[in-house]
Amino acid sequence: MEAAWRQGGRGRGRGRSRPGDGLAARTGASARPPVPRARGGAGVAAAGTSGEAANELSSQKKFDEIKKANQAAAKKLVEDQFSSSSEDDDEDAEVKQGKILAKTFTIYTSQTDGDASELERTRQYMNEAFQSGAMTCLICIASVKRNQAVWSCCGCFCIFHLVCIQKWARDSLFLVSSPLTDEDFGKKDYPWPCPKCRFEYKRSETPSRYYCYCGKVENPSLDPWLVPHSCGQICEREFKPSCGHKCLLLCHPGPCPPCPKMVTTTCHCKKAKPVPRRCSAKAWSCRLLCGRTLLCGQHACENPCHAGDCQPCPRVSKQRCVCGRQTAERFCASPQWQCDQVCGRPLSCGNHTCEQVCHAGPCGDCPRSGKRSCPCEKSKFTLPCTEDVPTCGDSCDKVLECGIHKCSQRCHRGPCEICRQEVEKQCRCGKHTKRMPCHKPYLCETKCTKIRDCQKHQCRRKCCSGNCPPCDQVCGRTLGCRNHKCPSGCHRGSCNPCPETVDVKCNCGKTVIKVPCGRERTIKPPKCKQFCSRPPTCHHPTQEKHYCHFGRCPPCRQSCQKTLTCGHLCPVSCHDEALVKQSGLHQSAGPWEQPSEPAFIQTALPCPPCEVPIPVECLGQHEVSPLPCHSANPFSCKRLCGRLLDCQNHTCTKECHRVTELNSSADGKKVGPECSQCEEECTRPRPPGCPHRCVLPCHPGDCPSCVQMLKIKCHCKLSILYIECLKLTCSDIKEKELLISCKNQCPKELPCGHRCKEICHSGGCPLNCSQKVKLRCLCKRLKKEVQCSKIQEGQISLECDALCKEMKRKASEIKEAEAKAAIEEEKRRQQAELEAFENRLKGRRKNKRRKDEVEVEQSSWQKYKNLIILPALGVAVVMV
Repeated sequence: MEAAWRQGGRGRGRGRSRPGDGLAARTGASARPPVPRARGGAGVAAAGTSGEAANELSSQKKFDEIKKANQAAAKKLVEDQFSSSSEDDDEDAEVKQGKILAKTFTIYTSQTDGDASELERTRQYMNEAFQSGAMTCLICIASVKRNQAVWSCCGCFCIFHLVCIQKWARDSLFLVSSPLTDEDFGKKDYPWPCPKCRFEYKRSETPSRYYCYCGKVENPSLDPWLVPHSCGQICEREFKPSCGHKCLLLCHPGPCPPCPKMVTTTCHCKKAKPVPRRCSAKAWSCRLLCGRTLLCGQHACENPCHAGDCQPCPRVSKQRCVCGRQTAERFCASPQWQCDQVCGRPLSCGNHTCEQVCHAGPCGDCPRSGKRSCPCEKSKFTLPCTEDVPTCGDSCDKVLECGIHKCSQRCHRGPCEICRQEVEKQCRCGKHTKRMPCHKPYLCETKCTKIRDCQKHQCRRKCCSGNCPPCDQVCGRTLGCRNHKCPSGCHRGSCNPCPETVDVKCNCGKTVIKVPCGRERTIKPPKCKQFCSRPPTCHHPTQEKHYCHFGRCPPCRQSCQKTLTCGHLCPVSCHDEALVKQSGLHQSAGPWEQPSEPAFIQTALPCPPCEVPIPVECLGQHEVSPLPCHSANPFSCKRLCGRLLDCQNHTCTKECHRVTELNSSADGKKVGPECSQCEEECTRPRPPGCPHRCVLPCHPGDCPSCVQMLKIKCHCKLSILYIECLKLTCSDIKEKELLISCKNQCPKELPCGHRCKEICHSGGCPLNCSQKVKLRCLCKRLKKEVQCSKIQEGQISLECDALCKEMKRKASEIKEAEAKAAIEEEKRRQQAELEAFENRLKGRRKNKRRKDEVEVEQSSWQKYKNLIILPALGVAVVMV
């Protein structure tokens, strides 16, 4: 509970502790009244218990009130923090604003390869949406916050509160279409204008709902990572002028940028080939001569390729007027012209001349010919054109100016007189009547008591008809700026915004912005690009350049450059005015007290130790490392010493250490008494092939020759040989080949299947086999002895001769005869079986038929002669 109270206290910002706050925090629901133990003091205990309970209830009630107030203040602070565009810190707001703008422009810049030059106007509107105090409703002169319903004008893109613009539209329509000021009330749909650009909207276009800028989403939700009042979707509004494409930006304020799409278009004169261009700049000129025929029909356009119609022909020529009397030099673009002379040609009547100014064609008939009417148009006369029409003598009867009576004079020339007939007239207000001439107006002296449209003053006009004029007095009410009074005529409702502007200047006064009057106290001063001209407050002669600002100058970030004790200059930033935090100055009285902010004092700090790198060599002279000047002493590099010991084989394995130089003429890398002594065995490399170690301890110079015997297998891996190590390691390749050979025939088998004829050898066996083999033809009759390697290489082959081919032919004929005989024998056997089967079906007959043919039994030779002769012939052919 105490933690919640403290959290609510922080939410109030500058809230101070009030009397009873600590008591309310200490006395909570956990407090309990004491229980009496004796009966005698029951009454006193009961009274004390009731008093403590009342105190507890009052404390609890006060605590609850404080808790609710703190929670409401915290909630309001959080809402204001997200609702106002002027609450964010400058640095965080700029970074956040840059991310939001980049996200909004991503789809557009991807179409233009990162070119954002056409987005400057839209970027300006979006910057104003984020800038503190820039979005101001011109009707109520108040900041437009993120969580407020707004409306944007489609002409000037100015943003107003939705409630303000609705009130503005209603007041505008009332002033225009009020029945007191307009007789046609309800018959016309009067528009209402935008407060800034005066763009007119219809009555039906009065906003009633809150939409985002693109109009897709109603009541867009508050998102701190979107442009205020934006839905975050793609705008998709059509470009103006319309080109068939839609806006690619995310929902944004202000006008849509030019269309970035690429289209293929030709020039104005259609002479050049079509080229791809941006849709917003698809009209282009090839700079060639236009060449189109001008309106004069004689000359061609000499201007370079241009849009629209060609300009009038600039050449001058002599041209006659319409009547042909005068000739003048005029532009070819206007060949038809009239002179100032009257035509003067005689008409067809022969008495009058044409009175028209220079004209073309015939003059026409005389205007005084034909039937003509008298002045009152009641009688018509046919007279010569030389005579005037007489009056008819009848009454004129033309309607006078009053529109009621007619002229009572006889037919006359010229206008009729005014109406002098007396009538009973009613005054304009309708309260009095009087007889008087018809042409005179009648106004009584009664003053109108109706309230004018301002709903404050009476009309006071004599004999008012009820259509009272607007109030002619000055409003004079104090405007919202609290500096000026309303200069407009007396009106209903709230006054218009103050038309005056006030200059808001930076600290130096060189950068000025104009803001509506009354906003100069809440808007941030402009960012000035001039450098601050204040003198430095540290030991530097000039301060670091920074822009004009209010308040204290930022801490100096120049290099200190003070001379240290070692002689170097201090390279760190200036520390003459460092802010040091003071702690332990105040201790809180309890958990209910808010922790006070730590106090900072401005003081000069001493220069830090010199960090200038100084080259220092390590103790073992292995490396030179740069060390800070304040700790530049000989050091150990933690490597091994590495100096060559007396054995000339090993090096000192101690960590980098100091070595006493025994001989000053040495190169500085000799071993010293501080180095370790060698106790290792000889590790010199043995000759190639010798697997034995040196029998001596680690020593300088070459090792003695090895005299031990080596047990090794021969090349064919069948025999084991014993050879001296010295002979084997000192011999060349050929001698090693002979030493390792067992002098027996190689047991390996060649790919052809024969055994290798070489003596025991290393590597693979030779492939040129010299073994003699028999080569036969395809029928196996001819044969020949050749080397095996030639057969493997395919160099020799044995072809069949003519006798072989003849034997092949005879053998094939014998096979065909045998096959035919076997087929015939099989047919006879099947026929016999068929006949026997038919005989069994017929049964015995009573009368046996005599056989027409007598069967003759075949001998054994006739049966088996084919089976004996044919194989014998085949064997004989093969043997031959």
